[in-house]
This record gives sequence, C-alpha cells and structure tokens, in this order.
Amino acid sequence: MKAILARQFGGPDVLTLAEVPDPVAAAGQVRVRLHAVGVNPFDTYMRTGAYAIVPALPYTPGADAAGVIDQVGAGVTGRQVGDRVYISGTAQGKAQGAYASLAVCLETQVHRLPDRVSFAQGAGLFVPYVTAWCALFLRGQARAGDTVLIHGASGGVGVAATQFARAAGLTVIGTAGTDDGVAVVKTQGAHHVLNHGSEGYRDAIATLTGGRGPDLILEMLANVNLDHDLTLVAPGGRIVVVGSRSRVEIDARKIMFKGCVVTGLALWGIPADEVQRAHRAIEAGLEVGALTPVVGTEMPLADAARAHEQVMEPGARGKIVLIPGQ
Repeated sequence: MKAILARQFGGPDVLTLAEVPDPVAAAGQVRVRLHAVGVNPFDTYMRTGAYAIVPALPYTPGADAAGVIDQVGAGVTGRQVGDRVYISGTAQGKAQGAYASLAVCLETQVHRLPDRVSFAQGAGLFVPYVTAWCALFLRGQARAGDTVLIHGASGGVGVAATQFARAAGLTVIGTAGTDDGVAVVKTQGAHHVLNHGSEGYRDAIATLTGGRGPDLILEMLANVNLDHDLTLVAPGGRIVVVGSRSRVEIDARKIMFKGCVVTGLALWGIPADEVQRAHRAIEAGLEVGALTPVVGTEMPLADAARAHEQVMEPGARGKIVLIPGQ
C-alpha cells in the first residue's frame, strides 16, 4: 500500500510517499480502506519531534480518516466488512498511522459514518469534533442560554464548536481572519461573525454582550489573544485554551478580579470514557443533521508536505483533506 513515512524529524520535507506492506487485522481489530485522511496542526508539531507525543521512527502521521472496512479480525462483533466508518487513531497509536491507503484499527477506534456524510467530511471528524465537544461541554461547562465566543471559528475545531453550540442552544459569536473565513462561519449559523483582523472587533464583542462579555471563550491562538480574552470574558466566565503556538504573557490580576476560570485542553489527555461520550454525541449529531464537517481543501496523499505547510497558514477555512486514491 501507499503511505507517508517520516524517517526523521524536521520540516515538511521529511514526509515522503512510500510503498509499504499491506497491514492485516489481528484479533479485535479491523482494517479500513481509507478514502480520505484529515490533516491537523498537531500533525506538524509531532513531525518536528518536539511534541508531547514523540513517535518511534519511521512513522506514518495522522489520526483522522474515513473509509470502508475491508477486513475484520477474530472476536470483532460490532463491525463488519462494508461498513462506512470514520476512525479515531489506528492500532499504531491514537495520534498516528492514518496517512495511508489502509489502516488497521482497534474495534473501539472505528465509528459509524452515515451515508449523508462524505468520506472527505468524515476525515474531519475525530480530532476537531471531539476537541470541540470536550472544550464546550467537558472543560467549558456550556449550558443553553450561554454566550460563547469562538475565537477562530473558521477552522476545523471552530466549525465543529459552532455547530455543537448552536445545537445546544448557545448564542455564538465567531471570529475569522479572512472574508472567506467569515463566510464559512456565517454558513454554520453563528449569530454574530467578526473579522479578528479588523480594528475594534473586541469592542464589538463587548457591545454584542451588553458590556458583560461572553460566558465562555474557546481560544485557538492563546499566544495572541489570551490576555485580551481576560478583559473580554464575563465575570465568573470560563476560557478554554485549545491552541497556542508560543509562550503567553498575561496580567493575572484580571483572573483575580473577574473570578474567571482559565483551563486548557489537550485531546490526548482526555479520559477515554469522556472521549467515547464525545463520539456518541458526534454520531447522534451526524444522524440528525446537526453536524456537517466543512472541507476546505482536498489534495493527493503525495502532497502531505504541502498540506503541512498550508494547515499552519493564517486564514483557516474548513478541513484540509488528503485523498489516498489520487
């Protein structure tokens, strides 16, 4: 089969397309023929060797993908050949192994993909939607009637959070950095959409909330925004840091005076039972049509290096997806 291999840590150029032996499903496992593979920012961090998870070399990146089960190992009872599924990691590890044409997964790592959802959309489910659900409801304690600011609502996690929040009865303020991104957030149903590159957008957030501030802020770029978030958030509010690309300087007195809670979310540290709750929420949302992933760019699997460059560029617009068959 074809797979992307990183034989050393470094820049995007360490990712090369290789021919490797087809994997075989062992007991308790299934093999999935992948039709689409999702690209996430953490994939780029892991590739450098400086991430919290350091894989043994050589390794195949990727945790997100979707396809059809074509082999079932002994003892598997809940899945069968022909099932359309999205995956949450592979048997190689919860954060690697998906940049390939085939992947072997534990039975617990495959989840039903309804016919209404394309494989490309399915490749944008695991990391973004589990992260969004955990940020909103596990860490953020979101409740119907709350106002949530999703700071960076046009990327994979932001789109997912917007959809979950609307379905749960929250008032959503979403930001994006480009006109295209703003358009994406509007189509997801955010009540208010602002360009965070525009002067005065923070004043607009205060105005939209009657001067009180959002009850909850999901922050995708804390190194730029966190200190400002502490000014914006409502008294007693919550800020969940989902992403940060460097060290952060804040005025801690704002936390004291506001009595707010600042917490972080790393998907790999979430307890397994909570992750399974998130998957149940995803499957239900897909079934009733409340959740629909947005795909921004599709490219061949061989272009993984270019995808790693693009996913780190500003102006996110949906999910970047690699297609193994191209």
